[in-house]
Amino acid sequence: MSRPPVAVAESLLAFWAEAGVDAALLETPVDRIAEGQIARPPRAPVQISPEPGPRATRSQPIALDAARQIALACQDLEALASAIASFEGCPLRFEGAASRAVFSRGRADADVVVIGEAPGAEEDRTGLPFVGKAGKMLDRMLHAIGLEERVFITNTVFWRPPGNRTPTPEEQLVCKPFVEQAIRLVRPRLLLLVGAPATRSLLDQTEGINRLHGRWFEWRTADGDLEIPALPTFHPAFLMRTPSAKAMAWSDLKIFAERLNRPSRP
Repeated sequence: MSRPPVAVAESLLAFWAEAGVDAALLETPVDRIAEGQIARPPRAPVQISPEPGPRATRSQPIALDAARQIALACQDLEALASAIASFEGCPLRFEGAASRAVFSRGRADADVVVIGEAPGAEEDRTGLPFVGKAGKMLDRMLHAIGLEERVFITNTVFWRPPGNRTPTPEEQLVCKPFVEQAIRLVRPRLLLLVGAPATRSLLDQTEGINRLHGRWFEWRTADGDLEIPALPTFHPAFLMRTPSAKAMAWSDLKIFAERLNRPSRP
């Protein structure tokens, strides 16, 4: 027996709300199926100027070089936060995010650095990472293994991507020197990478999170002067959409806590 249209619509709206969709792009609905059946004339090729404008240069190597120099010059987290707030080399800063950057929360001397994907709507509003529904779930996960007071939390990018889309590798790359410097300044014992985008960015992996979660990797700074064990696991937002994965995430957390709490060798 099919579900009533109203029930289907309510279920779909609930899914969108949980996924972080909080704004409509159009005032009225559009029948995309019918629209797709209309033949359209071929589009003329787009002519790209060989001279990039100011916005285009933000994703060029010059922005990455500037990010590296700026990040390395920061000798504490306060200076790093200020540098990120004024950095204009990441295109996300100009694509609908609030004026403030979303850098971090937690302890400056944390045993663990937790790295997620990108700020969402609530993070964009408050200027703090992981404070929305997914953030509250992350806090519960950390509390369950006794880490709620032992973490420093950040993301691979510091501005909310439009529509909560996944940040591109280029956007993550230009922010990576700041993430690396944050880890260098905190000097944690372990890294917890939540979600596939964070795992791919920090570990340069191409496999999906289903293959990578629960496995130990060695994260290294670009110059190789610092090496820290890192464990990927599922993003809380994914767990909210896929409750069947919670058992695997809990297993990952137990593996992580066991290593963190393992007595140090004399």
